[in-house]
Amino acid sequence: MIGLNQRTINRLYRPFLALILLAALLIGLTGCMYPGERGEGNKRSYKESVDRVQRALDQFQADTGILPIITAGPETPRYEKFRIDLDQLHSKGYLDEIPSAAFEQGGSVYFLVLNEEVQPTVKVMDLLTVQKVNDVQRLVNNYRSKHDEALPLQEEREAYPGLFTVDLKRAGAQNYKVSSVYSGQELPFLVNRAGTVYLDYAFDIMQVIDHQQINPGADEDLRTYLTEHSYYAPVKSLPYLWQDDTPIAVME
Repeated sequence: MIGLNQRTINRLYRPFLALILLAALLIGLTGCMYPGERGEGNKRSYKESVDRVQRALDQFQADTGILPIITAGPETPRYEKFRIDLDQLHSKGYLDEIPSAAFEQGGSVYFLVLNEEVQPTVKVMDLLTVQKVNDVQRLVNNYRSKHDEALPLQEEREAYPGLFTVDLKRAGAQNYKVSSVYSGQELPFLVNRAGTVYLDYAFDIMQVIDHQQINPGADEDLRTYLTEHSYYAPVKSLPYLWQDDTPIAVME
Protein backbone atom coordinates (compact mmCIF):
# COMPACT_ATOMS: atom_id res chain seq x y z
CA MET A 1 0.00 0.00 0.00
CA ILE A 2 3.05 2.29 -0.42
CA GLY A 3 2.15 5.64 -1.92
CA LEU A 4 -1.53 5.62 -0.84
CA ASN A 5 -2.78 8.17 1.62
CA GLN A 6 -5.12 7.30 4.52
CA ARG A 7 -8.24 8.58 2.75
CA THR A 8 -7.58 6.30 -0.25
CA ILE A 9 -6.98 3.32 2.02
CA ASN A 10 -10.28 3.95 3.83
CA ARG A 11 -12.14 4.15 0.52
CA LEU A 12 -10.65 0.85 -0.67
CA TYR A 13 -11.54 -1.04 2.53
CA ARG A 14 -15.03 0.41 3.03
CA PRO A 15 -16.81 -2.27 0.87
CA PHE A 16 -15.08 -5.08 2.79
CA LEU A 17 -16.09 -3.50 6.09
CA ALA A 18 -19.71 -3.35 4.91
CA LEU A 19 -19.64 -7.05 4.01
CA ILE A 20 -18.25 -7.97 7.43
CA LEU A 21 -20.97 -5.97 9.20
CA LEU A 22 -23.69 -7.56 7.05
CA ALA A 23 -22.41 -11.06 7.84
CA ALA A 24 -22.39 -10.27 11.56
CA LEU A 25 -25.96 -8.98 11.35
CA LEU A 26 -27.18 -12.12 9.58
CA ILE A 27 -25.49 -14.35 12.16
CA GLY A 28 -27.16 -12.40 14.96
CA LEU A 29 -30.59 -12.67 13.36
CA THR A 30 -30.38 -16.44 12.97
CA GLY A 31 -30.12 -16.72 16.73
CA CYS A 32 -33.38 -14.80 17.23
CA MET A 33 -35.78 -16.94 15.25
CA TYR A 34 -39.13 -17.82 16.78
CA PRO A 35 -41.30 -20.90 16.13
CA GLY A 36 -42.47 -21.06 12.52
CA GLU A 37 -39.35 -19.22 11.31
CA ARG A 38 -36.94 -22.14 11.55
CA GLY A 39 -34.99 -23.29 8.52
CA GLU A 40 -34.96 -26.65 6.75
CA GLY A 41 -31.92 -27.80 8.74
CA ASN A 42 -33.84 -27.51 12.01
CA LYS A 43 -36.82 -29.34 10.53
CA ARG A 44 -34.53 -32.23 9.57
CA SER A 45 -32.99 -32.32 13.03
CA TYR A 46 -36.46 -32.58 14.61
CA LYS A 47 -37.31 -35.44 12.27
CA GLU A 48 -34.15 -37.31 13.23
CA SER A 49 -34.67 -36.64 16.94
CA VAL A 50 -38.33 -37.64 16.90
CA ASP A 51 -37.52 -40.82 14.96
CA ARG A 52 -34.77 -41.76 17.45
CA VAL A 53 -37.00 -41.15 20.47
CA GLN A 54 -39.84 -43.06 18.79
CA ARG A 55 -37.64 -46.12 18.29
CA ALA A 56 -36.43 -45.92 21.89
CA LEU A 57 -39.97 -45.55 23.22
CA ASP A 58 -41.26 -48.48 21.14
CA GLN A 59 -38.47 -50.76 22.36
CA PHE A 60 -38.92 -49.66 25.98
CA GLN A 61 -42.63 -50.44 25.82
CA ALA A 62 -41.98 -53.80 24.14
CA ASP A 63 -39.52 -54.75 26.88
CA THR A 64 -41.41 -53.43 29.91
CA GLY A 65 -45.07 -53.20 28.89
CA ILE A 66 -45.27 -49.57 30.03
CA LEU A 67 -44.47 -46.15 28.60
CA PRO A 68 -41.59 -44.03 29.97
CA ILE A 69 -43.65 -40.95 30.79
CA ILE A 70 -43.64 -38.33 33.53
CA THR A 71 -46.98 -38.34 35.33
CA ALA A 72 -49.13 -35.24 34.84
CA GLY A 73 -52.28 -34.20 36.66
CA PRO A 74 -55.77 -34.59 35.17
CA GLU A 75 -55.96 -30.83 34.64
CA THR A 76 -53.08 -30.95 32.11
CA PRO A 77 -54.36 -30.42 28.53
CA ARG A 78 -54.32 -33.33 26.14
CA TYR A 79 -51.55 -32.00 23.90
CA GLU A 80 -49.26 -31.18 26.81
CA LYS A 81 -49.91 -34.15 29.08
CA PHE A 82 -47.66 -37.17 28.51
CA ARG A 83 -44.09 -35.94 28.59
CA ILE A 84 -41.46 -38.59 27.81
CA ASP A 85 -38.90 -39.39 30.50
CA LEU A 86 -35.81 -38.99 28.33
CA ASP A 87 -33.48 -39.39 31.29
CA GLN A 88 -34.92 -42.85 31.94
CA LEU A 89 -34.57 -43.86 28.28
CA HIS A 90 -30.97 -42.66 28.29
CA SER A 91 -29.94 -44.18 31.63
CA LYS A 92 -31.38 -47.58 30.66
CA GLY A 93 -29.61 -47.61 27.31
CA TYR A 94 -32.56 -47.05 24.98
CA LEU A 95 -31.17 -43.67 23.86
CA ASP A 96 -27.47 -43.23 23.16
CA GLU A 97 -27.87 -39.52 23.92
CA ILE A 98 -30.70 -37.11 24.68
CA PRO A 99 -31.49 -34.89 21.66
CA SER A 100 -29.97 -31.42 21.89
CA ALA A 101 -33.37 -29.89 21.09
CA ALA A 102 -34.82 -31.32 24.32
CA PHE A 103 -35.37 -29.13 27.36
CA GLU A 104 -33.28 -31.60 29.36
CA GLN A 105 -30.29 -30.59 27.23
CA GLY A 106 -31.03 -26.87 27.29
CA GLY A 107 -33.21 -26.98 24.17
CA SER A 108 -36.65 -25.48 23.57
CA VAL A 109 -38.97 -28.51 23.28
CA TYR A 110 -40.45 -31.27 25.39
CA PHE A 111 -40.88 -34.68 23.76
CA LEU A 112 -44.43 -35.95 24.24
CA VAL A 113 -46.47 -39.09 23.61
CA LEU A 114 -49.82 -38.83 21.81
CA ASN A 115 -52.31 -41.68 21.22
CA GLU A 116 -50.77 -43.33 24.26
CA GLU A 117 -53.39 -46.08 24.57
CA VAL A 118 -53.63 -47.14 20.93
CA GLN A 119 -50.50 -46.23 18.97
CA PRO A 120 -48.03 -44.21 21.08
CA THR A 121 -46.60 -41.50 18.84
CA VAL A 122 -43.78 -39.10 19.64
CA LYS A 123 -44.27 -35.35 19.03
CA VAL A 124 -42.62 -32.20 20.31
CA MET A 125 -44.09 -29.38 22.37
CA ASP A 126 -42.59 -25.99 21.57
CA LEU A 127 -41.75 -24.27 24.85
CA LEU A 128 -41.24 -20.82 23.28
CA THR A 129 -44.89 -20.89 22.23
CA VAL A 130 -45.98 -22.06 25.68
CA GLN A 131 -43.98 -19.31 27.39
CA LYS A 132 -45.48 -16.57 25.22
CA VAL A 133 -49.02 -17.76 25.94
CA ASN A 134 -48.21 -17.87 29.66
CA ASP A 135 -46.88 -14.31 29.42
CA VAL A 136 -50.06 -13.11 27.69
CA GLN A 137 -52.13 -14.95 30.31
CA ARG A 138 -50.27 -13.08 33.05
CA LEU A 139 -50.91 -9.72 31.35
CA VAL A 140 -54.59 -10.52 30.79
CA ASN A 141 -54.90 -11.39 34.49
CA ASN A 142 -53.21 -8.12 35.37
CA TYR A 143 -55.56 -6.18 33.08
CA ARG A 144 -58.61 -7.79 34.67
CA SER A 145 -57.40 -6.96 38.18
CA LYS A 146 -57.14 -3.28 37.21
CA HIS A 147 -60.39 -3.06 35.21
CA ASP A 148 -63.01 -4.65 37.46
CA GLU A 149 -62.59 -8.13 35.85
CA ALA A 150 -63.17 -6.78 32.33
CA LEU A 151 -61.28 -8.54 29.53
CA PRO A 152 -58.96 -6.79 27.02
CA LEU A 153 -60.99 -7.73 23.94
CA GLN A 154 -60.35 -6.74 20.34
CA GLU A 155 -64.11 -6.42 19.92
CA GLU A 156 -67.16 -7.47 21.90
CA ARG A 157 -68.34 -9.86 19.19
CA GLU A 158 -67.42 -13.50 19.79
CA ALA A 159 -64.75 -15.05 17.58
CA TYR A 160 -66.30 -18.45 18.42
CA PRO A 161 -69.09 -19.37 20.85
CA GLY A 162 -67.89 -18.25 24.28
CA LEU A 163 -64.51 -17.11 22.94
CA PHE A 164 -63.12 -13.68 22.06
CA THR A 165 -59.95 -12.34 20.43
CA VAL A 166 -57.48 -10.74 22.83
CA ASP A 167 -56.49 -7.14 22.09
CA LEU A 168 -52.74 -7.45 22.69
CA LYS A 169 -52.21 -3.69 22.74
CA ARG A 170 -54.88 -3.13 25.41
CA ALA A 171 -53.38 -5.97 27.45
CA GLY A 172 -49.88 -4.53 27.10
CA ALA A 173 -48.85 -7.73 25.31
CA GLN A 174 -48.02 -6.43 21.83
CA ASN A 175 -44.48 -7.83 22.14
CA TYR A 176 -45.70 -11.40 22.68
CA LYS A 177 -46.91 -12.30 19.20
CA VAL A 178 -46.68 -15.99 18.29
CA SER A 179 -45.69 -17.34 14.88
CA SER A 180 -47.25 -20.72 14.17
CA VAL A 181 -44.92 -23.72 14.32
CA TYR A 182 -46.96 -25.11 11.41
CA SER A 183 -47.33 -22.24 8.95
CA GLY A 184 -45.24 -19.39 10.30
CA GLN A 185 -48.35 -17.18 10.33
CA GLU A 186 -49.10 -15.04 13.36
CA LEU A 187 -51.69 -16.76 15.56
CA PRO A 188 -54.51 -14.83 17.28
CA PHE A 189 -54.91 -15.19 21.03
CA LEU A 190 -58.34 -16.29 22.24
CA VAL A 191 -59.81 -15.82 25.69
CA ASN A 192 -62.94 -17.28 27.26
CA ARG A 193 -65.27 -15.48 29.66
CA ALA A 194 -63.34 -16.86 32.62
CA GLY A 195 -60.15 -15.20 31.33
CA THR A 196 -58.24 -18.30 30.15
CA VAL A 197 -56.02 -17.64 27.13
CA TYR A 198 -55.58 -19.98 24.15
CA LEU A 199 -54.09 -19.86 20.65
CA ASP A 200 -56.31 -19.95 17.57
CA TYR A 201 -55.11 -22.67 15.17
CA ALA A 202 -58.00 -22.35 12.68
CA PHE A 203 -55.77 -21.05 9.87
CA ASP A 204 -53.31 -23.93 10.26
CA ILE A 205 -56.09 -26.52 10.38
CA MET A 206 -57.75 -25.07 7.28
CA GLN A 207 -54.43 -25.05 5.45
CA VAL A 208 -53.90 -28.79 6.14
CA ILE A 209 -57.48 -29.64 5.15
CA ASP A 210 -57.16 -27.75 1.86
CA HIS A 211 -53.69 -29.06 1.05
CA GLN A 212 -54.51 -32.69 1.87
CA GLN A 213 -58.04 -32.47 0.40
CA ILE A 214 -59.58 -33.85 3.60
CA ASN A 215 -63.32 -34.23 4.15
CA PRO A 216 -63.64 -33.88 7.96
CA GLY A 217 -66.29 -35.73 9.91
CA ALA A 218 -68.81 -33.75 11.93
CA ASP A 219 -67.67 -34.92 15.37
CA GLU A 220 -63.89 -35.32 15.04
CA ASP A 221 -61.39 -33.02 16.70
CA LEU A 222 -59.62 -31.32 13.78
CA ARG A 223 -56.40 -30.85 15.75
CA THR A 224 -55.50 -34.43 14.86
CA TYR A 225 -54.79 -33.26 11.30
CA LEU A 226 -52.06 -30.99 12.63
CA THR A 227 -50.33 -33.81 14.49
CA GLU A 228 -50.73 -36.25 11.60
CA HIS A 229 -48.86 -33.92 9.25
CA SER A 230 -46.31 -32.40 11.62
CA TYR A 231 -43.91 -33.24 14.43
CA TYR A 232 -45.48 -30.56 16.64
CA ALA A 233 -48.31 -30.77 19.16
CA PRO A 234 -50.85 -27.87 19.10
CA VAL A 235 -50.16 -26.53 22.59
CA LYS A 236 -52.47 -24.07 24.34
CA SER A 237 -55.29 -25.08 22.01
CA LEU A 238 -58.97 -25.96 22.14
CA PRO A 239 -60.80 -28.69 20.19
CA TYR A 240 -61.99 -27.71 16.71
CA LEU A 241 -65.09 -29.04 14.95
CA TRP A 242 -66.01 -28.78 11.26
CA GLN A 243 -69.05 -26.53 10.87
CA ASP A 244 -70.19 -24.82 7.65
CA ASP A 245 -66.90 -25.76 5.95
CA THR A 246 -64.92 -23.96 8.68
CA PRO A 247 -62.89 -25.06 11.72
CA ILE A 248 -64.69 -23.81 14.82
CA ALA A 249 -63.03 -23.72 18.24
CA VAL A 250 -65.22 -25.13 20.99
CA MET A 251 -64.95 -25.02 24.76
CA GLU A 252 -64.14 -28.38 26.36
